[in-house]
Amino acid sequence: MSKLPTAAGRSLLALCSLLALSSVAVAAPPDWLATPEAQLRAMRRIQCSEVDGEPVIYYWNGYAYSRRAGEPDRVLFRVEGMNIRACGPLANAKSDVDFRLVSREILLYEDPVTGEVLREWKNPWTGKTVNVLHVANDPVNNNFSVVGRDGKPTNLGFDSVGTQWWLTTTAPLFYTNPLGGDFQPYVGGFYHATEMFNFFGDNADLTAKKRPSAPARIAWQRMSSWLPWMEMAGRDGLFYTNTAGRKIDRWEDLSPTMRAEIERNYPEYRAPPPLDDTRPNETSWTYFKKKVQPATAPAR
Repeated sequence: MSKLPTAAGRSLLALCSLLALSSVAVAAPPDWLATPEAQLRAMRRIQCSEVDGEPVIYYWNGYAYSRRAGEPDRVLFRVEGMNIRACGPLANAKSDVDFRLVSREILLYEDPVTGEVLREWKNPWTGKTVNVLHVANDPVNNNFSVVGRDGKPTNLGFDSVGTQWWLTTTAPLFYTNPLGGDFQPYVGGFYHATEMFNFFGDNADLTAKKRPSAPARIAWQRMSSWLPWMEMAGRDGLFYTNTAGRKIDRWEDLSPTMRAEIERNYPEYRAPPPLDDTRPNETSWTYFKKKVQPATAPAR
């Protein structure tokens, strides 16, 4: 992540998002993570593996909610997601610990009671039944470097108490909506969201050499405008998710629902992209733009 991708190229769910982009004002890290090089070594073990090209999977689940003025929040969906990734050398690296991460990710929207993967959803505010478009972002790639985009040594914000480490960041997002036109500065419609990431685990796992990838747990929260496929047409309100998960040891540790969905509809998600992948990053909004034709405005 030494170079910040364009805002439209940021992933909706990228677990590595914005964690190694620049030097930021954070608390001093513990002594054993005091240098950018030590932090990058730890970050690679958290994000993926020290073995170039070795696949690593993160899995998480939770719920998505609505918030509108004058009414209680509603549970809209159960959600579950996965990201399969690998790491390798970074071109034009500043140090031998710089690395590149390549990945693909999925987020499924499910019935909050039954857990069934939804194909259609009845919008409770409009009464309209709409087609559900699950998140399938491919690729979600980033570069990590000991030198931040501001030219200063990277400080990732690690903290540690007792035997536990953690890493937390909040990423406010505000940029031109990929679904909008040329007049957004005049009429609004910018993409506006906040993503909150937390990684945590045992100190010993970051330095132990008995395995090339450190066990890690995650929490991911996101607050944004309505998803485009919900067809809310500019209605007021927010959409937010609250999830938790972990790095899993093997493909079989994914939920049966996720495995079945990948085998049926996303077979390429059994493996990460190649390490030399140069495609632009995908987001849920750019993916929507590829999959859904614009609706015709009603005649007046």
